[in-house]
Amino acid sequence: MSTKLTPDDLEKYKRDRVLVDSYLEWAEGEGVPVIEDFGVDLLATETKPWARFGCNGAIVNLKGRGNFCSTFLFDLAPGGSTAPQRHIYEDVYYVLSGHGSTQVQAEDGRTHSFEWGPKSLFALPLNAPYRLFNGSGTEPARLATTTNACMVMNLYRDTDFVFGNPEWFSDREQQDSWYSGEGEMTPIRPGRVLWDTNFVPDLSGFQLKAWEARGKGSANMQFILADGVMGAHVSEMPVGTYKKGHRHGAGLHIFLVHGEGYSLLWYPGDKDYVRVDWRHGMLFAPPAGMFHQHFDTSMDPARYLAVGLGSKRYPVIYDRRAGSENNRSDVSIKEGGRQIEYADQDPRIHATWLKEIRRTGVASQMGDIFDEASILKQIPAE
Repeated sequence: MSTKLTPDDLEKYKRDRVLVDSYLEWAEGEGVPVIEDFGVDLLATETKPWARFGCNGAIVNLKGRGNFCSTFLFDLAPGGSTAPQRHIYEDVYYVLSGHGSTQVQAEDGRTHSFEWGPKSLFALPLNAPYRLFNGSGTEPARLATTTNACMVMNLYRDTDFVFGNPEWFSDREQQDSWYSGEGEMTPIRPGRVLWDTNFVPDLSGFQLKAWEARGKGSANMQFILADGVMGAHVSEMPVGTYKKGHRHGAGLHIFLVHGEGYSLLWYPGDKDYVRVDWRHGMLFAPPAGMFHQHFDTSMDPARYLAVGLGSKRYPVIYDRRAGSENNRSDVSIKEGGRQIEYADQDPRIHATWLKEIRRTGVASQMGDIFDEASILKQIPAE
C-alpha cells in the first residue's frame, strides 16, 4: 500500500478491504493458471511460465481444501531446473512423471542431493534453500507439491517475509541417510505406524502395514516428512475390495498412485452421491464433514496418497488431535467415531460396485461380508 494515500483514500481502502484472502490475491498475481475444482487431472492441467519458480507451473485450489493447503504444479523442461528457492511454508512433493534430482542446502553449507522418479515422495526442511533439476535431456518432468502456503500467506501477508526469510531451522535437517530413502519406523498401533524420512523413492512399491479395521485387506503407512507439520499417509485396497466410508476435516489432498476406480462423496441426508473417477494423476479433496468411500475396480490393487495440514506428530489443528482419541477414522459413527461399517452402508453402494467390476471383469472378494447372490439378482444384465 502506498504511503502517499490521502486520509480519504486511506479510509476508503480500509473500508473496502473486508473478507480479504491474501493467499488468493497472491495466487492471482503470479501469472499462472489458477484452477479451482472438486477434482483435477494433474497430468492434463495446463501450465504457463512461473517467474518466481523459473519453470512452467499452475496453482490448484480444490473445493475441499479448507484454506489450509493448496497444490502447486511444476513442469521442468528437458534439462531444465527451477530457480533457487527457500520459503517458510512447507512442501510435500509427489512426482507425477519424469526423472530428476533435488539439491537442498544445510546451514553448515553442506548440500544434500537425491534422485527421484515417477511416484517418488519427498519433503524438505523448512526454509532450507533448494532447487529441482530435470535429469533427462529429452523428456519433461512434472511434479505436484501440496503446501500450507495459503495458511502462511494469510497469516503474514508479506511475500518478502515468506520467500526471503534468512532464518535457518537447523533442527529440521535430519540425518543424511533420510535423503537417500532410509527412515525410521515407529509402530504404535494399526493405522498409526509411522515412517520418519525425507524421501521415498517409489510410493507404489513401499511396504504398508495391515489396517483391517478400515476395510477388507486394507493397508496403510503414516509418514513424518522432514519433521514437518504437513501430514501424509498412503493406503491400499486389494483387488476385488473397497474401503469403508468415513469423514474428517477439510484439507486432505488425495493423489491416486496406482490402480483405477472411483470415490463416492456425500453429506448425511443427501439422496445422491458425488462421484470422482480416478487413476494415477487425479487429485481431489473431500470437504469437511463429507463422507467419502474409495472403490477399486481394476485388476491391480488401488493405492492412494493423502496429504494435508497436521501430521501424527504435530496435529496442528484440533480436528487432527481429536481424531487420535475416541473420534477415530476406524471407529464406527455409532460408537462416536468417523466410520460407516459395511453393515450400515447404503445398500446401493455395494450394488453399484458389483456392477462396475462386472464391467471390468474383476471378481469380488467381498462375498463373505455381503449376500452378493441376492444383490446380483437385482442388477439388470447389460
